[in-house]
Amino acid sequence: MTRYHDAPLEIHVHGQIFLRNDVRFNEVQEALRPLWLYAGASSFAQGAVSAYEEEPGIQFDARENAVQLCWTVRGDEDFRQSLDDVCMGLNELSDRGCVLEVTFYDREFDDMEDEEDTPIHEGESRDDFFLLFIGPTPAAIMQVQRDLLVQDLVSMMERHFDASELQGVVQEVDKLFNRRFDDLVSSLELGKPPRSGGSGGSGPSGHGGSGRRPRYLH
Repeated sequence: MTRYHDAPLEIHVHGQIFLRNDVRFNEVQEALRPLWLYAGASSFAQGAVSAYEEEPGIQFDARENAVQLCWTVRGDEDFRQSLDDVCMGLNELSDRGCVLEVTFYDREFDDMEDEEDTPIHEGESRDDFFLLFIGPTPAAIMQVQRDLLVQDLVSMMERHFDASELQGVVQEVDKLFNRRFDDLVSSLELGKPPRSGGSGGSGPSGHGGSGRRPRYLH
């Protein structure tokens, strides 16, 4: 299926996008076209198949009215443009704020490590991990960003504090997001993504370094 059999990167896209009730399957196929075209497929059915048989790939769940992705493709850094394009298409179909997890895994780095005479220096890997936020409006995108941040903060801080002590932390997070939304409204930029990720934007990410992430998220 893929035209990138010997590509340097292995890219995994994982998540669930909830769609409006009036969205039809042909619209879903069109929105996801940048992904299956990148895989070298001539149709959605062909391109929705993951590079790994054990992964379900890209599926449209008519009962849940959602797109579910657990899909790997081999490619290069140019795949980021395909991600931007697919996020723009899914924004228009989405019912609420959703998040996609994207992992870039450097296959060439593994190949070099396998060669005994090849010097490996810390930081050479092009591994990357980031989040893409999708939603029908900036407010919906900010809501899922806020919920994810609160979840992460509470999970981390509950190791040291009782949950009842963290209400002030949650309130401060809400103030930050309320301020960001107010800034968007006042600057008349509701149609543009927030500075630190938004419609098709990404969260914190890192390239290479020691302690590589697992190849897959599951």
